[in-house]
Amino acid sequence: MDEQAEVGSPGGGSVPIQKTVPDQERNDGSTVRPTWPLYLLFLLVAGTVGAWISWGFLSGSLAALGIPYPGAFTTISLPFFRAVGWMLAALSAGSFLASTFLIGPRTVDGHNDLRRAALNADGSIAARTGAVAAVCFGLIALLMIPLVFSDVSGQPFSVAVQPASWPIGLEQLAVARAWLWSAVFAFIVGLPGLLSRHWITQPLLLVGSFFMVVPLGLEGHSASGGDHDYGTNSLLWHLVFMLLWVGGLMALIAHCRRLGPNLDLAVSRYSKIASFALFGMAMSGVINAAVRIQWSDWFTTTYGLLVVTKMAGVIVLAGLGLLHRVLTLPRIARDPSNSRLFARLAIVEVLVMAAVTGIAISMGRTPPPPPRNPDLSVMAIEIGYALEKQPTLSNVFTMWRFDIALGTIAILLAAAYLRGLYLLHRRGKRWSHLRTFWWMLGCFTLAVTVSSGIGMNMPATFSMHMVAHMILSMVVPVFLVLGAPLNLILEAVDPGEPGRPGPHEWVLAMVNNPLMNFIMHPAVNTVQFILIFYFLYLTPLYELMVSEHAGHLIMNFVFVISGYVYYWEMIGPDIKPVERTHISRLAWLVFSMPFHLFFGVYLMQLRDILAEDFYLRLDLPWEVDLAYDQLVGGGIAWASGSFPLIIVFGYLFRGWFKEERVKEHAYEKRAAETDDIDMTEYNEMLSRINQGHDPQEDYFNSEFGPPGSGKD
Repeated sequence: MDEQAEVGSPGGGSVPIQKTVPDQERNDGSTVRPTWPLYLLFLLVAGTVGAWISWGFLSGSLAALGIPYPGAFTTISLPFFRAVGWMLAALSAGSFLASTFLIGPRTVDGHNDLRRAALNADGSIAARTGAVAAVCFGLIALLMIPLVFSDVSGQPFSVAVQPASWPIGLEQLAVARAWLWSAVFAFIVGLPGLLSRHWITQPLLLVGSFFMVVPLGLEGHSASGGDHDYGTNSLLWHLVFMLLWVGGLMALIAHCRRLGPNLDLAVSRYSKIASFALFGMAMSGVINAAVRIQWSDWFTTTYGLLVVTKMAGVIVLAGLGLLHRVLTLPRIARDPSNSRLFARLAIVEVLVMAAVTGIAISMGRTPPPPPRNPDLSVMAIEIGYALEKQPTLSNVFTMWRFDIALGTIAILLAAAYLRGLYLLHRRGKRWSHLRTFWWMLGCFTLAVTVSSGIGMNMPATFSMHMVAHMILSMVVPVFLVLGAPLNLILEAVDPGEPGRPGPHEWVLAMVNNPLMNFIMHPAVNTVQFILIFYFLYLTPLYELMVSEHAGHLIMNFVFVISGYVYYWEMIGPDIKPVERTHISRLAWLVFSMPFHLFFGVYLMQLRDILAEDFYLRLDLPWEVDLAYDQLVGGGIAWASGSFPLIIVFGYLFRGWFKEERVKEHAYEKRAAETDDIDMTEYNEMLSRINQGHDPQEDYFNSEFGPPGSGKD
């Protein structure tokens, strides 16, 4: 993974070098060292700690689960490779984080044109490291499938690995299916990543590396029992922060050992990410543990002691991070080439991270204490909590259950916007108060929708699901796009120096690229927005999605993202790949409106009850007529879908009118400056037509001259 490096030049640029010996010296005596031995050490530490702790608690775990001993190979290999897999996933995400945001690509004609920029030597190594780590994670994910079969059934690994066992095992074990999906995502990321050499693909690979672990975060202890909505959402945040923290530090160590350029910038950016990730890991970890075990079990049970030990490890890591801020960051700011102290301290930090990862992995092999409420209702098991009151227009706003996923994102979006306003204020620039109002209203509406009685009742009845769907896809996105967040970033942040791009360049690259140009084409954008409605409710997909918390989570995110992209192209003041006229957008809106209206009418006339078995299984404490509830949901879809579109129609019509007024004023100004020469020429042309002249012949003679003149 470390065959070439890039040495910083005195002028702040970079010069790629090829390694021909294990340790190549720089002029100042520094050496370029390979990082793969450290990667191997980190993997071994995580795997060994996980296997050792799991082995110690094996007998209790098997007795609690009531399964026979699966053999030494499964007992040792399952926690070992699981821990190794998590470290590889972190290495993949961290490496793509480095190639995307920590390591600047090559300049194009001396400028930061990220759309065309190729990765420099250091960025290419980081990208290749991320791709190889993703492929290795995918291979381990495939190995984990028969290991899970063996562990759950008690069969030896030699029996569980046989192909005949796979169909039954995948059908019955959700954890095995999760590992299979993780493997699929890993290969989708890793194999194309091996061929990627341009910056524009790195953000996609980074996002894909997070998707590798999402299936695993949706299964396990956190996804079962009461409060599993809190458990699953907090675990997903925990995993995302872990990938950023652990993976980013491993990538930064490699950057130091390769003597990569702009180390000061990379360390400064990672320091901010690490501080945020540390706080997020601590908060999500505490929430996840508090949901599953009582406070009295933290020091009296094996599972609780593992939680406490893991928290102690996080505290140690926080102390090491503080040492970085106090000791290394000031030195690197003064001398960006001084990477030895940072690398040494960072290696120790990653070793502690690897040990903490091993401890976390062993928790999956240790049965948690009995739940706080062992007598859970079917409703609490299905959706994570119990509903006691029938939702009404008034009481939905008195119920409250904070949504850790989208509710947290709403808070983060509001905080980021306020940060942008602060930076803009420091530069002495003004910003529209109306745009600020729209953005904050969008964040507030998002948080209230998913955390109030609307979000709580969304999984329980079709009508409340449709209320939330319409708000998330048609109301929240309208408010957010009117806040113009991309323009705020462009105004608040200056362009970066050549070779050191920043948020300004990242926004331009996100908007001006072939993929976004394709997505925001009116035809594609309109189809994706309409297709979600029909594909979700006219196929068996809805029943599958509504019966799982993961399905609810995915639907909510898709509703918001799809609506945002649609209204961004329609009415958003932000920059776009192509700025189309209001009349063009108005035409596409008129084209789409019948499809929205028909969708609501279709639901109102539908006789089959969508997800009937699931809704009956909830056994709500109030009487629900599922057919009537679905009729109400269809009416909500018809009315709620039409009202925002009519508002957008009025907005676009007003914009079209203003465009025409601008053209009219421009014409009048030109006419005044030229004595209306256009109208004079037009009248002369009409006069010649009346006299029998052919306008095409006049045009031909003016361009080429009459026949025989020599101009032809």
